[in-house]
Amino acid sequence: MFENINLIEWIGYVGSVIIAISLTMSSIIRLRWLNLMGASIFSTYGFIIGSMPVAFLNLFITLINIFYLTRIYSAKDYFKILHIRKENRYLQYFLDFYSKDINKFFPGFCNNFKNHLYENENLLCILIIRNANVAGLFIGRKVNDDEMFIEIDFAIPEYRDFKTGDYVYRQNLEHFLEMGIKKLITEGKNKKHHHYLKKMGFTEQPGTDGKVTMIKLLQDQK
Repeated sequence: MFENINLIEWIGYVGSVIIAISLTMSSIIRLRWLNLMGASIFSTYGFIIGSMPVAFLNLFITLINIFYLTRIYSAKDYFKILHIRKENRYLQYFLDFYSKDINKFFPGFCNNFKNHLYENENLLCILIIRNANVAGLFIGRKVNDDEMFIEIDFAIPEYRDFKTGDYVYRQNLEHFLEMGIKKLITEGKNKKHHHYLKKMGFTEQPGTDGKVTMIKLLQDQK
């Protein structure tokens, strides 16, 4: 079957598949990039086979994606940290609403928070506000006077472009330093989370139990 498909047809199939995959993306930026790639390939396919409606429609989609990606990357975002109490009802709603997604990156966190962490008096609960929208949740547990273990650092799918993390871990370090925190500690739960932590300046420190601890020293980054 596949051996009878020529190169031109393969170009059309590849473009179609990429466009289809783009529509499954929860991140608007990934959707735009994949859709841009698929539409540009499919537009090329249209020109090759002489189908102008296919070619120009997908060329138009390509230009639309370029326009919106340019707007996304050039737009200035406004961030704010909002401290909340662990009893906050919105926090409970947020954890319930995003529980399935949270558990992909932080397995068992939601149940652990309700059954165990909730009672801890040394919790720091923060909502990260981006352009007046709740973009993410940070919960840290102070383990001693100058160290904090990050229980969760979660961004909702629409804001997984590293800007939220960059605000927390680079632009807003003074917030931790003012509380006397000089070291942030956490664990990379999976490959994506591990990659994110390294991008945010965390370094690896192998643990005795086989887990890889991620550490970020703050006092040298004022």
